[in-house]
Amino acid sequence: MSETKLSKNSEGAAPASGNGTAAAGATPAVDPRLLVREEGLAGYWTDFKRKMRTGELGSVPVVVGLILIWAIFQMQDSAFLSAENLSNLSVYIVGTGLISVGIVFVLLLGEIDLSVGSVSGLASAVFAVLAVNNGVNEWLAVVLALLTGAAVGAFHGYFFAKIGVPAFVVTLAGLLAWNGLMLRVLGTDGTINLDRDGLVGTLSNHYFTDIAVAYGTAAVAVGVFFAVQFLGARRRTAAGIPARPLSEIVVRTAVLALLAFGAAHMLNQYRGMPLALLIFLVVLVALDFVLKRTSYGRKVFALGGNTEAARRAGINVELVRISVFSIAGTMAAFGGLMIASRILAANQGAGSGNLLMEAIAAAVIGGTSLFGGRGSVWSALLGMLVIGSIANGMALLGIAAAIQYMITGAVLLAAVVIDSVSRRTQRSAGRS
Repeated sequence: MSETKLSKNSEGAAPASGNGTAAAGATPAVDPRLLVREEGLAGYWTDFKRKMRTGELGSVPVVVGLILIWAIFQMQDSAFLSAENLSNLSVYIVGTGLISVGIVFVLLLGEIDLSVGSVSGLASAVFAVLAVNNGVNEWLAVVLALLTGAAVGAFHGYFFAKIGVPAFVVTLAGLLAWNGLMLRVLGTDGTINLDRDGLVGTLSNHYFTDIAVAYGTAAVAVGVFFAVQFLGARRRTAAGIPARPLSEIVVRTAVLALLAFGAAHMLNQYRGMPLALLIFLVVLVALDFVLKRTSYGRKVFALGGNTEAARRAGINVELVRISVFSIAGTMAAFGGLMIASRILAANQGAGSGNLLMEAIAAAVIGGTSLFGGRGSVWSALLGMLVIGSIANGMALLGIAAAIQYMITGAVLLAAVVIDSVSRRTQRSAGRS
């Protein structure tokens, strides 16, 4: 029996002796991240290979896929990576991308919201009827449209969290009901055109032609990123836990700077920084902060990981669930307004077609798990870049929409397969 106990101790952390030193023959516990950073580049490469073996893929598959998509379309048509085309792509992805951000929150719970397309159409209809038909102040109309989305989402969340109706069922019912209400709100008009120079009209049609705006946005993003990383590392070091060394932070900041200033340069070659893209980035940064830096965000991840454990830890499960669906409804409304801004109209077709599927697919393709507990709001951006690039590239090449749908479906299936295999690999490696 004593030999068995000694063997178990030698495999894990060494027990401390009375004078605070490790027991003889025991292997001291060392955080593997410390070893990686002490070994320099070779250590990082070893850690990268370990992550690939254990299924910790992160955003690597989608980034590689996006690079391949861009390379293939550029070889087929040199206009694909032109400043004009990429600028148009950046505006195109915003509306659906905002809806997808709300889907990310729901997926983190391990649930789904099928109503976001209809909610986006309803919000655009509410705004158009109030602002255009009834002369309500546009700012007030926007607020009321967003509140409509928030209320609808909370309504879904209530039935899911309090009554126990499966999210799939209650949001499927919402998909039908809110689409019907949108048609009722629009009435016999069918289509309500928006003023291009109005508040909502300018969201997708205004560009900051001063090059300082795009470059300034890039500079602010890089500066904030470095500050957050540097200060975070200092806090971790002061607390005695592993932290990224300054050299790694500088390299990460340099990579971000290359991407940010490269994108700013590209945008300035056409019409400058699109207001729609700037809004999208601000929303992503704000909600990323909420998920990663607040107790609320940790509660959302906790529910997605293990609901019962979260409940026993004192988390108000019902309130968090209702709030998440309310956020999804709000983002759906915001996305609906951006789509209406891009087409300068609210019509009976709003929220229909493949909008719902694209919003869900973008979140999943971008790296948010369908099984809950893992993901990021940046998944919406990455996923929409993939979907938007496929649609844009095929439009340039004159390929039928049917082929586009089949390819997007194949990409979505591949993303889910990667997610499933990744989770299985992590479980096998004991990291689930």
